[in-house]
Amino acid sequence: MTDAATQKSIAMLEKLVAFDTVSRNSNLAFITFVGDLLRSHGIESRLVHNTEETKANLLATIGPRIKGGVVLSGHTDVVPVDDQDWHTNPFAVVEKDGLLYGRGTADMKAFLAIILGALDDIVKADLKTPIHLAFSYDEEVGCAGVPSLIRLLEREVPTPRAVIVGEPTDMKVVSAHKGITAVRTTVTGHEAHSSQIHRGVSAVMVAAELIQFLQNMSAEAAAKGPHNVLFEPTHTTITVNHITGGTALNIMARHCTFQWDIRALPEDNSAAYLERFNTYCRDIVIPRMRKISSNCDIETVPRTSTPALRLDRESEAEQLCRALTGDNVTRAVAFAAEAGLFQQGGLSTVICGPGSITQAHQPNEFISVAQVAAGTRFLHDLLKMMSR
Repeated sequence: MTDAATQKSIAMLEKLVAFDTVSRNSNLAFITFVGDLLRSHGIESRLVHNTEETKANLLATIGPRIKGGVVLSGHTDVVPVDDQDWHTNPFAVVEKDGLLYGRGTADMKAFLAIILGALDDIVKADLKTPIHLAFSYDEEVGCAGVPSLIRLLEREVPTPRAVIVGEPTDMKVVSAHKGITAVRTTVTGHEAHSSQIHRGVSAVMVAAELIQFLQNMSAEAAAKGPHNVLFEPTHTTITVNHITGGTALNIMARHCTFQWDIRALPEDNSAAYLERFNTYCRDIVIPRMRKISSNCDIETVPRTSTPALRLDRESEAEQLCRALTGDNVTRAVAFAAEAGLFQQGGLSTVICGPGSITQAHQPNEFISVAQVAAGTRFLHDLLKMMSR
């Protein structure tokens, strides 16, 4: 039997999952719902829209407008469900055997639901320092919304003591995460009949060569380091996970585009890998291609870059979350989040939220009722601490 506070969290999670906030879509209906809910509790919020005004971040403050508050940060977008084998409607919460299924249940609408489900208690609490809600858009496509949210926070909010990012960590304290640089490479070849390889340049074949170069760099990072045993894997990784190109089997491809990422340790330099790749393209591959046609080219564009969260065992955020959870183990995660951006902005930041990262982005994603309960207890313990 779940307690009343947890039931409120679950009821709110059902409402939030019903919003299809896949990153390619607008999140404005979700943000409007949250803004109206906050307003009904006497809480005003401020929005920061993207350039097209199709998406928005939300920032709200509860309690006295003084320094030393705590930021609760989470993203509103979720990853697609396309081509995944879902057994239930991904945009409806279905409970079975103590598990709550639905897109975003673990990553990471449960954290938001716990906060919004407890608004009555947050407003009634005699907060001595404020709680700031920071809900962002497009975290899943490179933390695109968070920078403008952080700039708003810096302008309008007295400096907080800590930022808690509620990514799924099974309610354990995570002190560091890898950075990510997302890159798109487009190869322009020269069309010819596939039997006349001396007259053309296959963009697909060149892309394959470049992908092998990236694989070799990743293997070198695994073998030579740097290494950090807090992470799994312990080294920087480079992967290609999307590729498209070509016209027909018997035409040497004119175009091929592939997208890749560098997930770098905090002590490694992602820019160095990118520079090695660009140098190889410029000095080795492009000159060879242009012996066939001067129109051949390789264009590489970094799309997004999210800094790593660096370990800081003495930070305010670390001490706060360890006091609340009783967890004193030092951990790091291979995924990237907005925590590194908050830290880069000079704010003490840690990751701690309900659910398991092993469920993130999976078909039939779920969070356990037990994890929702643990997250709910964490929030109420935070309220008690901030009301002393």
